[in-house]
Amino acid sequence: MAGGGRGPVAAAARRCVRSVAGALAGQVTAAASLLWLLASPVALWAPLRPVWTGWGVRLSDADLRRLARFHGGAVRPDPGARPRVLYLLARLPVAAAAGVWMFVLGGLAVLFAVGLVWDALTGGASVVHIRMTGVSLSVSSLSLGALFGVGTGLLLWAGTEAAGAAEGALARRLVGPSTRDLMVRRIDELTRTRSEVVRAVDEERRRIERDLHDGVQQRVVALSMLLGRARRGRDAERAAGLVRDAHTEALVLLEELREVAWRVYPNALDTLGLEAALTEVADRCPLPVEVRVEADPVPAGVPATALYFVAREAITNAVKHAGAGRVAVHLGGGPGQWELVVRDDGRGGADPAGGGLTGLARRIAALDGTLSVDSPAGGPTTVRAVVAG
Repeated sequence: MAGGGRGPVAAAARRCVRSVAGALAGQVTAAASLLWLLASPVALWAPLRPVWTGWGVRLSDADLRRLARFHGGAVRPDPGARPRVLYLLARLPVAAAAGVWMFVLGGLAVLFAVGLVWDALTGGASVVHIRMTGVSLSVSSLSLGALFGVGTGLLLWAGTEAAGAAEGALARRLVGPSTRDLMVRRIDELTRTRSEVVRAVDEERRRIERDLHDGVQQRVVALSMLLGRARRGRDAERAAGLVRDAHTEALVLLEELREVAWRVYPNALDTLGLEAALTEVADRCPLPVEVRVEADPVPAGVPATALYFVAREAITNAVKHAGAGRVAVHLGGGPGQWELVVRDDGRGGADPAGGGLTGLARRIAALDGTLSVDSPAGGPTTVRAVVAG
């Protein structure tokens, strides 16, 4: 039990020391900020204004690092000098109050400590009698001094904690979001990306329905009509010709069904892996496609699926819209993060907001990844996707 009790006490002591040390470091940055403020007249001269502002930004960043180290709640400052300068000015009253608090209570704590040591060494301790209505106590002056010393230390700790909390609130308000605010943003981002994935899936379903309606369904209707005419015909030779036509139509229909199934999800991706699936895309492409896989390990599962569809969409766009002569696909990275780069030598001008790329960007974002398209007029076009796994 004794060992279990020492843990919380030691943790509280470490936290107290860290808080007081942070407040003392804050007095140093506050003194530097005051000197910086006293030097503000130099900002009236335009050539020196950037120098003065730069020192303010550095002081602000140093104090933000102090807050993160000693008081927690790291703040990632937004870009810009003005918020940092405002923070330096706003924290000066808080730092001044904390300085007075530490000077008074710290001085009392030192006096109590010195008195206790002196009485213990010289034997000057005495008995203090405390008499109140219904209460009569006799306490050693050493015990009473230790009690007051501990109380003073706790008040000192509380004051430094309050100062740190106040400065943290100012930093979050004036400079940038705290870690908690970033977490809230992250939750919002996850909610948005997941809803966008649902929308991308719905759009993919509609595309598949169009493929089936405009291609496969028309082939099925034609096949049915040919077989119906052959069944009703009285001329055996003509019926045999219709059956041959129906057989040809059935072969075309089967090929279109395979094509639709491949566009929905390639079997090679699961059975042979991402490299083989990319090679299959290259083999089907009418243009020369160079596939280079240097990832170690090669991604599998959800990241592999996302990267595969990015590569296929980029190659399809190069064939249909870019007028490209060659396409290069490179997969690198790993483990934990992979990068896919698809580059063509076409005329450029690709629209990143196009339907196919937009849906893929939503999928990549859901994996905490990024999708970028660099396609200046005249080319070349580079599609880059980065995903984590």
